[in-house]
Amino acid sequence: MNTQLFKVLAKINKAILPSFTKKQLDISKASKLQLAIIGWRAFVTMKSLK
Repeated sequence: MNTQLFKVLAKINKAILPSFTKKQLDISKASKLQLAIIGWRAFVTMKSLK
């Protein structure tokens, strides 16, 4: 896919989705939904940086 698309998605993620690092969330105690959000944000970030 196009990296420009992922850059736009990364900006949308930053604006809409919560930042768990600012809330100091413990990954071992995260719910399935929180882990899915973390994984999605990481995936989009990695793709946008390529």
